[in-house]
Amino acid sequence: MSPAILEREDHSRDAAFNKAMHKESSKAGAGFNAMLKKDKAAHQAAVDEYFKHWDNKAAKNETAEDRESRRAEYATLTRHYYNLATDFYEYGWGQSFHFCRFAYGEGFYQAIARHEHYLAAKIGIKDGDKVLDVGCGVGGPAREIAKFAGAHITGLNNNDYQIERATRYAEKEGLAHQLKFVKGDFMQMSFPENSFDCVYAIEATVHAPSLEGVYHQIYKVLKPGGVFGVYEWLMTDDYDNTNERHREIRLGIEQGNGISNMVKISEALAAIKAAGFELELHEDLAKRPDATPWYYPLAGDFKYMGSIYDIFSIVRMTKVGRGIVHRFVGLLETVGLAPSGTQKTADSLALAADCLVAGAKEDLFTPMYLMVARKPLNSKA
Repeated sequence: MSPAILEREDHSRDAAFNKAMHKESSKAGAGFNAMLKKDKAAHQAAVDEYFKHWDNKAAKNETAEDRESRRAEYATLTRHYYNLATDFYEYGWGQSFHFCRFAYGEGFYQAIARHEHYLAAKIGIKDGDKVLDVGCGVGGPAREIAKFAGAHITGLNNNDYQIERATRYAEKEGLAHQLKFVKGDFMQMSFPENSFDCVYAIEATVHAPSLEGVYHQIYKVLKPGGVFGVYEWLMTDDYDNTNERHREIRLGIEQGNGISNMVKISEALAAIKAAGFELELHEDLAKRPDATPWYYPLAGDFKYMGSIYDIFSIVRMTKVGRGIVHRFVGLLETVGLAPSGTQKTADSLALAADCLVAGAKEDLFTPMYLMVARKPLNSKA
């Protein structure tokens, strides 16, 4: 695979597009309240820019050039994906955009928080540490880890809309003194070298066109002796790219999640070592013998529900719930309340959900490959 070509950053352009598309919707309530406040023309431009990478490109016809074109536009692809998907995420999942393990009888949001605490504990984040959250979303994990560990956390994000929402949530929870959210491309970080005590990424660096490239950037800004921890989205080493069924699953996950180029576990392990890290721990947490599978909300297995209160959250994630959203969003789009392309985005997210479940059941995919790695004390970069 050729090295990734980095996109030129243009923060003024991105801010102008954010203002045009989202207007004041970052201040609106989550989900449909924000979704209906978009500018229709700008929203359509985001739809066109994002889906040009996927329309009429079936798995059986996918070429190396198709994947390379997505890698070449990784930042624009990811930015527009979250311009389109963020409100759906907040409606259906909450403010922590990641999966988690479930203990017996454990409620959904309790499990999400425990998954974040577990990573913070494995990294060793403590009071007063200066920590970087790479690909912070709307700041759900950063807020939780700030409260859990007492650290000062900087969230890095290339999507202005999410930064605005993350900043507002931090202020609402009285955490502005511990949290800040900054615009930037994680493939070309502008932080000074050796700036952070710890760095973490939760299901975010999968958006990178090159894992070695993003891990190298993290290595650079981490202090010598500092620790990096990541939950990585990866295809397992059972994935066979010559198998059309396997490609359909990977492509569905990529299309519905804004991913330019997902790779195997073996490639991720090689990448983190090539970036200079000393790998201290790695494990596919999806392989733990949990009574409840990580994907149960998407599969709609209500028998696994840890709390009766979860039914209101879980039902939105099931195939039936997604079908209701499909019809409701279609109606809103038809009558002109929702911008054109909203239903297309919803359908893409639904496809991704089905492929995520299939990938898990067929042992082809994991969303929680844990790697904990240290920057050597004698490092000069």
